[in-house]
Amino acid sequence: MENSKVWFITGASKGLGLTLAKKLLEQGYSVAATSRNKEALIEAIGNTSLNFLPLEMDLVNEKSVKNAIEVAINHFKTIDVVVNNAGYGQIGTLEELTDEESRKNYDVNVFGLLNVVRNTMPYLRANKSGHIFNIASVGGYYGGFSGWGIYCSTKFAVAGLTEALAAEVKSFGVKVTLVYPGYFRTNFLSEESIIIPKSPIDEYEDARQSQILHQNQINGNQPNDPEKAADALIQMAKEENPALHLFLGADALEMVEQKISIIKLEVEKWKSTSLSTAFKK
Repeated sequence: MENSKVWFITGASKGLGLTLAKKLLEQGYSVAATSRNKEALIEAIGNTSLNFLPLEMDLVNEKSVKNAIEVAINHFKTIDVVVNNAGYGQIGTLEELTDEESRKNYDVNVFGLLNVVRNTMPYLRANKSGHIFNIASVGGYYGGFSGWGIYCSTKFAVAGLTEALAAEVKSFGVKVTLVYPGYFRTNFLSEESIIIPKSPIDEYEDARQSQILHQNQINGNQPNDPEKAADALIQMAKEENPALHLFLGADALEMVEQKISIIKLEVEKWKSTSLSTAFKK
């Protein structure tokens, strides 16, 4: 039966991950949920049970990731659906963010996700089934946000590797969905979740205004409902031929259409330059 499937969710102590975990448990699914703080999971969802397994996992430590997955397999005997949800937003222009700040965002948002894929795929491949959801952001499709370059680039990386993953695992019967959420009313923009630059440069006025806008006006007023996002993921996991690219929210669709329009216009404008690089026949 569909609701006998086991879901493995990263970043499940808050935000979309928490909403999804709770909804799955209510519907009778089994859930292995990970967080850097196991107590936060227990407080938010509950203690270990037949259907629920809270796991403390350091996403950037592959040994920790491998161990958490093995514990989940021992508890549930299998993993059917993987949701790579863990990640955080790093605000700051490319000039003002340090190498350390930039790499840390990549370590969590990209290499942490890869740790999970690398260590769950052997089980999915052996089962000849499964579904991987990689949660990116509409900022992984449209990156024209001042002060969000590093964060957006991590999500562009997630988009690229997910498209490749889908091609690589198709023959094993494993499905892959790349999720591009717009603005959802979670704690993503709250002080404990968003990271601001350690050494901001005042001259970047647009970036500072964007930071203020996101922290003081958009935060708490996001147009999209995380409950409905969770419903969309659960429904997509039931599809025989699920979406590879799943945009969530009218705002996400608007940004997609905006970028497609920009690309079309620039392709047409510079077509002669694009075509000028071929060897002459």
